[in-house]
Amino acid sequence: MSSLRNAIPRRAHKERAQPQSRKKFGLLEKHKDYVVRAKAYHKKEETIRRLKEKAAFRNPDEFYLKMIKTKTVDGVHRLESEANKYTQEELMLMKTQDIGYILQKLQSERNKIEKLTTMLHSLDSNLSSRHVYYAEDREETKEIKYISGRKATLPVFDDIPDHIKRKTAASYRELEGRKKRVQELEKLFMDMSLQKELQKKGRKRKLHEEEIVCPSSKPAYKWRSERKR
Repeated sequence: MSSLRNAIPRRAHKERAQPQSRKKFGLLEKHKDYVVRAKAYHKKEETIRRLKEKAAFRNPDEFYLKMIKTKTVDGVHRLESEANKYTQEELMLMKTQDIGYILQKLQSERNKIEKLTTMLHSLDSNLSSRHVYYAEDREETKEIKYISGRKATLPVFDDIPDHIKRKTAASYRELEGRKKRVQELEKLFMDMSLQKELQKKGRKRKLHEEEIVCPSSKPAYKWRSERKR
């Protein structure tokens, strides 16, 4: 019987539309819209209830640091600005540590470049191994000189395997990358050193373009001479 009941076409019942007299109020709220709105309303209601309960049972002697480190702006708690969190001496110490780390990385990259350059130079040098030949007479001496002269004119690395060539090319690419990294670290080291000097005490001013002997893209500063005690 259930199969016969499903075989008979039945009318699909739809939710009623907004009456013509109420078209000015927009679309009629459907049941699924009401469910979403009701869930949001009850969620907010429960949140307000729990907050009221916490406020009712609050300990008047309770204290934590955010009470003095935050302030309320339009009902929202905001942290105070931490721009002046550190003193001038602490900032100088951190700047010195950063410069020391950059200098350490710079020296490490230079050492690696030196090792790579030495290794590649030894591979590219056409230094053939020295052999000692013994001849019994002058004719054999001339023949040995002729053969050794022809061997000297031949390239030494004609029969290099492909995997060695690939490794050599990769070493050259690594060398170029490390040289570029050294240039970037040197520029960063100079900029950080300048910023550290600018944070020190003493009157200083930025030089104009006409005052600089060798103009460059970087700014130049001049410190007022002070009498040392």
